[in-house]
Amino acid sequence: MKALKIVGVIVGVLIVLIALLFASGRGGEVAFRAFVAFNEPQGEFSAAKVKTPAPDYSDAANWAARPDMLDPADLSPAGVNAAVQGQQPVDVFYIHPTGFLTTASWISPMDPDSGTEENTKWMMANQASAYNGCCNVYAPRYREANIFAYFKSPAERDDVLSFAYEDVKRAFEHYLEHDNDGRPFVVASHSQGSHHGMRLVKEVIDASDLHERMVAAYLVGAVLIPLSEEWFAGMQHVKACETHYDLHCVVHWDTMPEGADPIDRPADSLCTNPLSWRVDEEVASADLNHGAVVPVGSYNITMGREDDVAKDVVFDQMLAPREGQTSAQCRDGTLFAERQTDPGFAVMGSGTTDSYHGLDYALFYMNIYNNARLRVQTYLDQLARKGPSTQSLLPSGA
Repeated sequence: MKALKIVGVIVGVLIVLIALLFASGRGGEVAFRAFVAFNEPQGEFSAAKVKTPAPDYSDAANWAARPDMLDPADLSPAGVNAAVQGQQPVDVFYIHPTGFLTTASWISPMDPDSGTEENTKWMMANQASAYNGCCNVYAPRYREANIFAYFKSPAERDDVLSFAYEDVKRAFEHYLEHDNDGRPFVVASHSQGSHHGMRLVKEVIDASDLHERMVAAYLVGAVLIPLSEEWFAGMQHVKACETHYDLHCVVHWDTMPEGADPIDRPADSLCTNPLSWRVDEEVASADLNHGAVVPVGSYNITMGREDDVAKDVVFDQMLAPREGQTSAQCRDGTLFAERQTDPGFAVMGSGTTDSYHGLDYALFYMNIYNNARLRVQTYLDQLARKGPSTQSLLPSGA
């Protein structure tokens, strides 16, 4: 039962389903297991049987966002100005979370006309866009793991994730060789993307001189695979960020509504409060919330034995930020936010459900936007100490 709750929280949209299945009591667990058994892809995962060819990252079609093309990551909330893409001195490499929820296979076939790819556009608009005020946005499409992989044993889950990670790693290496041109960069992600981001930071960035060029890593919403003390101890250079301007470090949080239990994980996990950017259990008041942003468009929650069909969702305009939307407090490794009653935030599992996983970015959007700019500016100022002053990225008076 406990394990099911841990797994269930991995995607906020699934919490609604799980809550309904468990509402009936003892029979709920049986119903849930039956649902998974009936809807998961058939057979065991085998990398040798994957039919979708590895993405060619020299082809722009295999990127969800790039500074040299129009994409939903270019959007900004009303009244907020994005930086000119392709002209910034810093990049962000963003790794999107799970959007593949149907039965077809253990690995996404990367059909550009599918509901899965429409979900990727949702992530570009509502998550990756939070970094377009500081950075040129690069976000690869990749053969992501099916959501049902998270309901398997850890070993089986990790086999599927490891396959998906190899695409992310190749995309990052291609970006470094062909696009980065020696610029500093930010790594950002959510959920499954953060599981890949953890490996990228530890195995590629920390293990090389790249850690000096990494401004920071925003590895948000990892839930099931914690950013534990043991994980950090395995790195020589990259540590947890402890203030709002620390560099070459990692921030992470998982959001739950007040009144819910802390997330029960196999180990401790870093909890950074995105209102104060500190790693403590002090309450950060709502007046520190620079603005939550209601997600634009709709997330395709078609699951299981349904066709993975796009619904022609348009991502064209974001709403203005809502300042002071919630306070926040880290407790026992989980970030707690005020329960949201506004139906605008219900699109990704708020209201009465016991996970705000789908709101990890939305509730703190402008804090992420402004903090990424601040850390980038801090990095550039350090570079400029022995040279000409670097033009500020921050708004006047900030």
